[in-house]
Amino acid sequence: MNFIGSATPSSLADIEAIAAEIGVPFAAFRAVIQVEAGGKGYDKSNRPKALFERHHFYKHLKDTPEKLEVAVSEGLAYPKWGTTPYPKGSDAVYEEIRRACDIEEEAALLSTSWGLPQIMGSNYKMAGCSSVRELVEQSMESEANQLRQMANFLKSAGLADDLAELNWAAVARGYNGPQYAVNKYDEKLAAAYEAFA
Repeated sequence: MNFIGSATPSSLADIEAIAAEIGVPFAAFRAVIQVEAGGKGYDKSNRPKALFERHHFYKHLKDTPEKLEVAVSEGLAYPKWGTTPYPKGSDAVYEEIRRACDIEEEAALLSTSWGLPQIMGSNYKMAGCSSVRELVEQSMESEANQLRQMANFLKSAGLADDLAELNWAAVARGYNGPQYAVNKYDEKLAAAYEAFA
């Protein structure tokens, strides 16, 4: 995969309509998009914004020790989040994804977060997709697809109500895991919401 599709941007009307469908305030929905991906679903090469997570790759390769050994030796997998910093810039991220795909494509796609909502590939079912490849291909086509995946994920994870109630800690915990406070994710969401509101 070269990860380049139509890369069609969304409009504010798209965001408003999808937020309304799940009963979430427009400004709250936009806040998540802003904090997760800086408000843009694509990089300068029209690839979906992405972040490869090495600790997830480690987990997805546990049943194939020979592939795991290669990934660890290449610095693409380790058991604990934060062992080394993320690479700087989208080209460097996609270089990691490419190298990981050379080892095990599906595990690499599952271990990457995609698009405006930065949904982990492993959450493809919660995003309304039948496979991780479908999630990635939809992400490549349009930001509207990415927003639909986000809405599906929020509903599936039980976070739509929390977002509607502006319960930032609950949203942050459900969206980014129990370590959300380390990066002040809840505070960033609240600040972005205030800016949009």
